[in-house]
Amino acid sequence: MRNIEVFPSRHLFTGALSLLTTLALLCTSSTASAAQRTTRARIPRPAASPTKSISVRTEPNTILWLDEVRRGTTDASGSLVVKNVSPGRHTLRVRARGFSEKNLPLLPAQRGVVTVKLTRTTDAAELAFQDAEDARERATTDEARRSAAELYRRALKLRPRFAQAHLGLARTLFDLNDYDAALGEIAEARRDRPVYPEASAVEGRILRSTADADAAIEAYQRAIREARGFQPEAHTGLGIIYEDKAQYDEAALSFRKAIAQLSDSEPALYQLLGAVYERQEKYKEAVAAYEKYLELAPDGSLASAIRSTIDQLRRQAAGETLTP
Repeated sequence: MRNIEVFPSRHLFTGALSLLTTLALLCTSSTASAAQRTTRARIPRPAASPTKSISVRTEPNTILWLDEVRRGTTDASGSLVVKNVSPGRHTLRVRARGFSEKNLPLLPAQRGVVTVKLTRTTDAAELAFQDAEDARERATTDEARRSAAELYRRALKLRPRFAQAHLGLARTLFDLNDYDAALGEIAEARRDRPVYPEASAVEGRILRSTADADAAIEAYQRAIREARGFQPEAHTGLGIIYEDKAQYDEAALSFRKAIAQLSDSEPALYQLLGAVYERQEKYKEAVAAYEKYLELAPDGSLASAIRSTIDQLRRQAAGETLTP
């Protein structure tokens, strides 16, 4: 999974969720009536688990994913500290230009520095795929996206059964609004890798954009099953659909699951959660969610608007009893 991707409008949600990264990644335009609150509200959410940090040392400018959520890029010395790592087993994936991609397990007792030795590659398909990934991530125009798509096609010509390249091409075609072709590439990716949670999550995003909510829900739920529950992009997508359907309890639950799985690495999820609480007129919970966004991203793109909303909501929240 690519990290959850975050955008200034939830209607532009593309995954990720950013995963992540990005995930990502997500906001709903919300207004509310007025505000003033004397005590800080707590957001109903699962009990927080203790987290740890993992230091990774490998090649410079290496992209790291933890459980398919993108967590950053190593610096010029090849180092990166991955924060907010939850207890339990994890899978680390690393990719650097000109090197073979590598996956390795992180055990619950893992501490200190994790050193990952990468091997240079001359595989033409892998190198074309890496060029395509880099081009897609840098693309800001349709022309640049079409160039990235051609690089993916070059990789697939060299290696037709290349699930990651099919998925990358699907993402690019989605960004070009070519939904039918994107779904075709998802089908190819799943043919090559039948159990592919990230592909199922992207399928859900595409289907949601075509207004096929029921099919999107099915794809997101499949992604969660395939990932044995850990699929924050799919949980986020489900939350957006449930909010559109006015199923606010289900939406809030989905957003809280995504927040827990991403260990507070995607502040915009708190904006989404706050917007749902506003719709439910749970103003204290909404304020608490928005304040958490500001705590994590005080200079974020949504910070100014959220501060204004909080000022209004506090008056509405005054004297209100929290919902269990």
